[in-house]
Amino acid sequence: MTMTALPQNLARLAVLRMASAPRAAKALLLALLLGLSSVAPAAAQAADGEDAYQVIERTTDQVMNLVQQANTYADEDPERYFRELQTVLDGVVDFAYFSRAVMGPYASRKRYQSLSDEGKQELRDQVERFTEVMREGLVRTYGKGLLAFGGSRVEIQRPDAPTELGDKAEIRQLIYSDAPEPYVIEYQMRRNRDGSWRLRNMIVETINLGVIYRNQFQAAARDANGDINAVIDNWTTPEDGAAAG
Repeated sequence: MTMTALPQNLARLAVLRMASAPRAAKALLLALLLGLSSVAPAAAQAADGEDAYQVIERTTDQVMNLVQQANTYADEDPERYFRELQTVLDGVVDFAYFSRAVMGPYASRKRYQSLSDEGKQELRDQVERFTEVMREGLVRTYGKGLLAFGGSRVEIQRPDAPTELGDKAEIRQLIYSDAPEPYVIEYQMRRNRDGSWRLRNMIVETINLGVIYRNQFQAAARDANGDINAVIDNWTTPEDGAAAG
């Protein structure tokens, strides 16, 4: 099995689990949607008064309320659902950072500085284009999956004693289903210069989404002999079926 198939196989795993544990599968899809510092949690306040925990709590509520409403119109107007879902996620998910991280060394500062002015512009264009591809693919793929499920109990783990952290936080969320133990989702957050907290990566149980997609990108780049435009043009998400390679 090639690394390019991992995200697709992850989605298939979620589908298989729907039959035996539908709420758990829904939790996995929800976590993937809210995604993408290994530090202790803290209640550092953002400029607008929200801490990193409150950002995750608010976004989770917004997504699930949107999904509940969308069940009444999504069959007739699916594009409205995807637009509204993307609007919610754009406010918290740092898609640009996540996409650059997925591109890895192909979008690194070192590579950028080694390029000519023309090459730098091309790389900026590639990063922007890949960000849009990732955003649309993730929203559509997991947005469709969310429509199939009802509610689960969700709990944010907060520290007993709030501690000032700085600009990074790792938030643990528990998703309760029929399983004996809750599913654990870890949100890796960073505070921007304007004080707002943004999601940059996530770990679902032991599945690090950033690592999985970065491995996929690097494998695809090797297959394309370093042609990044070809990688972006042929990038696939679980929605698109089997990955190339």
